[in-house]
Amino acid sequence: MGPEDAQLVLDQPAPDLLVDVSDVHVTYHVYEDVSLGIRTRIATRQLRRKRREVHAVRGVSFQLFRGDALGIVGHNGSGKSTILAALTGLLPIDAGQIRVRSRPTLLSVGAALRNQLSGRRNILLGCLALGMTPAEVESRMDGIIEFSGLEEFIDLPMKAYSSGMRARLAFSIATARTPEILLVDEALAVGDESFRQRSAARIESIRAEAGAVIQVSHNLRELEAACNRMIWMDHGLILAEGSPAEVLEKYRASQKV
Repeated sequence: MGPEDAQLVLDQPAPDLLVDVSDVHVTYHVYEDVSLGIRTRIATRQLRRKRREVHAVRGVSFQLFRGDALGIVGHNGSGKSTILAALTGLLPIDAGQIRVRSRPTLLSVGAALRNQLSGRRNILLGCLALGMTPAEVESRMDGIIEFSGLEEFIDLPMKAYSSGMRARLAFSIATARTPEILLVDEALAVGDESFRQRSAARIESIRAEAGAVIQVSHNLRELEAACNRMIWMDHGLILAEGSPAEVLEKYRASQKV
């Protein structure tokens, strides 16, 4: 399959098949500084940069069925977050194909919120972006605020929020409506124990309501408790796939080497 065939396709693969990832490759380009030495920098008054190609995902394939909770583990730079971005269509793929029954909702601690607007205004805009009507947003507003635990701060601008407060609000917005496919990128690693428990319960509720979840986290206990399947990625490749117990045994053993 060549680059011209690489794509994200919205269709219905099979009755209970929600995501079908087939031989997906993702490559992007970055620029790195080239060391010239202090004298050369002063003389030329410039910083030379070199273009570098990063093959972030290399031939990844997996399927996600209704009711599944799939955990993805791996060190930083292994391709975990890249594959999530590709699943939403935010990041183009170079080869392979991704077929999804409906467009996945990505929940991330880095979710885009507007700093100059209040938490309440961000809830309004975020929920409208999820496809809710203004009436639906109004009916759910109090519940979203209560779940986030930010009642005291909800009318302050986002720039006054801590990173943890922003993440709690982003989670509350993204899960206000149950998506068919939810992608979670480290979202539960924030907030106090009470909020983490509420978040885990909400994800379990989403899974129980006939959706499916893909969750990326460095918290292995959290993934083992929440997921029924797991993938271990390293340098863009899948090294192991199976039950959480099987995959985590291999992953943990590799960390001891």
